[in-house]
Amino acid sequence: MERLRSSPLHASISTALDKHLESIHVVQARRKDEIVNPSNRQRHGPPRCQDERVVLALAAALGALCQATRKVRTVLWCAFQMTLPK
Repeated sequence: MERLRSSPLHASISTALDKHLESIHVVQARRKDEIVNPSNRQRHGPPRCQDERVVLALAAALGALCQATRKVRTVLWCAFQMTLPK
């Protein structure tokens, strides 16, 4: 889009894209923690508090990703509107 405009876009656009990518990495890390965690516990026994913390961390990361996705969609739509010819 910057090439179409022949000028750089607003700094908030790149910031929103960076936050979105960071949120994706956080969700991936939390998901890996969730996958690895059950393999470390005993096969028989009650669920541990640690399991709940891992799932809650994943849920929080997904919530942050959802917010970042909404913001980046809006920012990209605005950037697209700025690149259209008048």
